Amino acid sequence: MKKSAFVIKALFILLSAAIAVTGVSVIKVVMTVPGEMVLIEGEEYQYDIGSLFPISIKADTEGILKIDEKTIERPYNHFGLSRPVSLSSDKGGSLKLNLRFFGVIPVKTINVDVVSNKNLVACGNTVGVKIKLDGILVIGISSVISGDEKIVPARNTGIKPGSVITAVNGKAAGSIDDLVDAIEQSGGKPLKIRFKTGETVQETLVTPARSSEDGRYHIGLWVRDSTAGIGTLTFYDPDTGKFGALGHGITDVDTGTLMSVKTGEILESDILGVKMSRSGIPGELKGVFSEGRHLGTILANTEVGIYGKLDRDAMGRLRGRIYPVGVRANIREGPAKILSNIDGKNIEEYDIVIQKVSRQSLNGSKGMIIKITDERLLKTTGGIVQGMSGSPVIQDGRIVGAVTHVLVNDPTRGYGIFIETMLMNAAQTAYRKKMEIQGNKTWGPGAPARVYVGETA
Repeated sequence: MKKSAFVIKALFILLSAAIAVTGVSVIKVVMTVPGEMVLIEGEEYQYDIGSLFPISIKADTEGILKIDEKTIERPYNHFGLSRPVSLSSDKGGSLKLNLRFFGVIPVKTINVDVVSNKNLVACGNTVGVKIKLDGILVIGISSVISGDEKIVPARNTGIKPGSVITAVNGKAAGSIDDLVDAIEQSGGKPLKIRFKTGETVQETLVTPARSSEDGRYHIGLWVRDSTAGIGTLTFYDPDTGKFGALGHGITDVDTGTLMSVKTGEILESDILGVKMSRSGIPGELKGVFSEGRHLGTILANTEVGIYGKLDRDAMGRLRGRIYPVGVRANIREGPAKILSNIDGKNIEEYDIVIQKVSRQSLNGSKGMIIKITDERLLKTTGGIVQGMSGSPVIQDGRIVGAVTHVLVNDPTRGYGIFIETMLMNAAQTAYRKKMEIQGNKTWGPGAPARVYVGETA
């Protein structure tokens, strides 16, 4: 009886240990192996998966990816992956890799994109950015003094700061003038207002109130329909003219809302001065731009930058140098450079150090942490300042990303975005534009989820 209990206890301990070891191994692989990989055709990449057990791999698309020079086909292929492995491909495409321990225990699914060996022109030019919003952005709600009362016409309507008005009484409202005209012509009768908050579209009735101060009708909304500023052009594709800039989206200063673009443009700019960054106080590039020095059209404002197409003659006016693309797998922690124009005349290389590289996700504008080490730049700007967003990051002769944010409490440090994230968004923007021209305004079934610059869109 005692022997039987001892055996059961021993088996329980062994089973618990096996489960614990397997669990630790799963966690280790999940944390070590990125959920997304971008590879360049013809190049080899080393990945240390660090598994304690053999891992089987299943690709949902055959003939694209090679592991240790062996092509991965649809069936499971078993490899002892406790050592670093090499990944490579001779042709472009996208696939998913399903990783399992012993071919049984699910570990992780990896999205893999193989892109052409693309060259881009890295810029670093400061540019003027002008955007006309797709709708009218509400930035505040106030009362209207009417007689002896304070009336808030928009109260309980669902409209709030960050909402975007798209139509009034069934007519598109593309500008503040459209809204003002509708209010003045209402005669105090309720207006049917269509608006969007986030992804939710609603309609409501708002009754204008006649102001005792000026005798005109008002609905108590503070609104905005355009914005402008200074940023940095990151790159353009010399073959297509597609460009990317900023590396982060343009948001409204009052509401934080990402601004949807109806029309937009980038223009040549002149830097007049620099306000230095100090701990807790971000600096900025102070500049102006001229209406007659148009460079290109903005087609999209996204969370990870603005994207569009340059004018035919703009490439001849922009100074830049061609670099091959370096994807996340190429980036190492260590010395690098940024290209930036802070004196209004010349684009200079400045020394930085890439201090940390995110290995888990390509999405977002904070894939790297960088530190400015160049004494010239530190002396002039104090570190990263507003307007430098989009400055290309160059490492080992490749364009690998762009500066996006400054750490307010330490302006010598900031964040950077991976260049492949910007390339993917540039190509998706071009694809959406093509669909709109063809009369299909949806990014729906049949549309590629992952399109890259250099592909036919």
